[in-house]
Amino acid sequence: MGSIPKKSAKSHSEESSERSSNQKKNANYSRERLARIIFERLGKEYPGSASSLCALQHKNPFQLLVATILSAQCTDERVNQVTPLLFAEYPTPALLAKADPSRLEEIVRPTGFYRSKSGNLIAMAEAVTTNFKGKIPKQMDDLVSLPGVGRKTANVILSVAYNLPGLPVDTHVQRLTKRMGLTTETTPDKIEMDISPLLKPEELGAFSLRLILHGRKVCKARKPLCDICPLADICPSSGITVETAAEIKVGAKSSK
Repeated sequence: MGSIPKKSAKSHSEESSERSSNQKKNANYSRERLARIIFERLGKEYPGSASSLCALQHKNPFQLLVATILSAQCTDERVNQVTPLLFAEYPTPALLAKADPSRLEEIVRPTGFYRSKSGNLIAMAEAVTTNFKGKIPKQMDDLVSLPGVGRKTANVILSVAYNLPGLPVDTHVQRLTKRMGLTTETTPDKIEMDISPLLKPEELGAFSLRLILHGRKVCKARKPLCDICPLADICPSSGITVETAAEIKVGAKSSK
């Protein structure tokens, strides 16, 4: 029985020609139209609202804020393994504010950076209790005033917990928006400001989470699965190799 011939690797010139062709297709769309197409196509792959797409298990804004702080440099799955015990022992900001640091560190240790995360959680809970009467605020300026909370975390709370406009920009959103030609910005805050006007305010949270899911499953950092990507025909980076993808990633880091 004869062996199946392997598909020959593309030469650098062939890859360059393919990317050039994709860029020409991409150039036929305004950024607004391109964002709309991406939002709708990914909506078929990952349907749902920001609230339903969020993988962090929570029952209220306080729990989501705690889980999001813990998710830094940690998988959602690991966070979900830790939070049931944490929420059982500290169900409110007031109780978390009075937590014994050593006990809290023990609980959150599996998420990594447990000392800094424990400190941020206690300080955040103290601020919520003192400044906001135990309620997680609904305004960006108020949220980012909390210890351990930046714009990305604040946007998660706004879009997922409160169904308000918010575009969380993590590494997946950074990578995909650049690859797809939606932005040339390289920092999370600038990407957020650049992308947000392209969609309806109420769509931003779901858009972010769809990009994150697509980045995890298909448009991976080192080896994007362009052959199965529903955006390949409009993506200027479609067909990039592992080496080229790595170059894009390194380039993004060096431009920060």
